[in-house]
Amino acid sequence: MDTIEKLKESKDSIFKKTKEVPEIGLILGSGLGGMADSIQNPVRIPYSDIPHFVRSTVEGHRGELVLGKLFNKNVLIMQGRLHFYEGYTMQDVTYPVRLMSFMGIKTLVLTSAVGGINTNYKAGDIVFIKDHINLMGDNPLRGPHEEQFGERFPDMTGVYTVDVIKRAMEIAGTQGVTAHTGVYVAVRGPSYETPLEIEAFRKLGADVVGMSVVPEAIVAHQQGMKLLCAAYVSNMAAGVSPTILSHKEVMEMGNKVAGKLIKLLEEVVKKI
Repeated sequence: MDTIEKLKESKDSIFKKTKEVPEIGLILGSGLGGMADSIQNPVRIPYSDIPHFVRSTVEGHRGELVLGKLFNKNVLIMQGRLHFYEGYTMQDVTYPVRLMSFMGIKTLVLTSAVGGINTNYKAGDIVFIKDHINLMGDNPLRGPHEEQFGERFPDMTGVYTVDVIKRAMEIAGTQGVTAHTGVYVAVRGPSYETPLEIEAFRKLGADVVGMSVVPEAIVAHQQGMKLLCAAYVSNMAAGVSPTILSHKEVMEMGNKVAGKLIKLLEEVVKKI
């Protein structure tokens, strides 16, 4: 079965449970699943109930789609993302983004916990990603190509939509939220980086580091979607942080910043 046939089966299974057509998609990172609680008249669908969807295996990622209304807009939320380090292929990880586009979604909002490389940042800050460096050693566009996905060799200039970033920064300012625009370097994980790796990434121009975002961003851009990535600094990276890094620390910071980031993103959804 080719990818288009799989996407049709996934789409049909979702629309058996709801007739509302989503216009904005959101993928929630570690500790941010609570944003789905703001959805009006939610329809919740476990990933395991969707044909050709793989399951999220990481703590803090519930693993279900939530569809409904947010500020009168139809949204689809992934409550828990899929990661390359879980052993899935790049095609598995980005299948949900393909599906969102197949369902008619034109705007995608990504969230992510990141390690801070830029020493002007501190834990709890919000970073809107303006560009990225892909050091994951793979690309989700590798393999058979479907013409309706977009260009086989897409120009990766302007992956993150400038006017949406500008609006998000303005909203952060009105809400008193410390926010930056920065460059995301993506690595495979799941081990955290060494201090020397972080030093090298800084020299490359990276402000934050993480183990997701970039595969989804590449696919979204190929498909012509508007894209915003709102990352939160869960901890300063190795060699910057004086403490030992842990996923527990990521989850704790996610719980601390969730309220302000969710409020910010709700206003972004309202105004895009």
